[in-house]
Amino acid sequence: MSTYGSISETRSLARGGGQHLLVAVGEPDNAEVLSTTLELAGYRIRTAATGAEVVARLAEQRFELVVIDAELPQMDALAQGRRLVTHRPPVLLLTAWDALDKLLPELGAGERDYVTKPFRIAEVLARIQVLLRARGGGRDGALHYADLVLDDTTCQARRGRRTLDLTPAEYRLLRHLLVNAHKVLSKEQISRYVWGDFRGDNAMEQLVSRLRRKVDQEGAALIHTRRGFGYWLGRAAGGGG
Repeated sequence: MSTYGSISETRSLARGGGQHLLVAVGEPDNAEVLSTTLELAGYRIRTAATGAEVVARLAEQRFELVVIDAELPQMDALAQGRRLVTHRPPVLLLTAWDALDKLLPELGAGERDYVTKPFRIAEVLARIQVLLRARGGGRDGALHYADLVLDDTTCQARRGRRTLDLTPAEYRLLRHLLVNAHKVLSKEQISRYVWGDFRGDNAMEQLVSRLRRKVDQEGAALIHTRRGFGYWLGRAAGGGG
């Protein structure tokens, strides 16, 4: 498997928030390169070298996403061991262009995607982000970024061990920022999501300020202002806000 992109390029494209990914690539050197670059991009990685190992990993741990090479040895073990796996994470397939006609009928809408080989790391990162966002970005109804967790099943948010006391508007704002992590959202976009219409004056500034004080009170700043454009959530390059 040939890849395009470098580790330095991956640093600038980092998008992960600590999600658990399973990387299933049989060739050791390629598995190491892909695992290392995804770890640098902010994901927590486990590996598997065969289809049987994929089944074993999925049976013992929950993953947000699986990256799997279509040429992985013992692929038939995936179907045979399906009953042992209680959860179905999204799958990103790495496949040769001339094999697409065989794989396309098996791709489930919203739950699977593919990248053709040779591929760029930037493309792999982008497709992973899309799949995670479509799945809700987290485990068991929760959205995650670094040590920030928002649980839709309980309508509660935490930063590390600290529970955040949020109003409904603050909760909706935080959720919108989390789902669109690293993407700058305009005041109008946020306003229509939070309140259903556009509110002028300084209503948005006040809401963001209140949420920022609660989220960033004891940790590194995650909520940032892009002056003249809007707001975004994520780790700022160099630690700036």
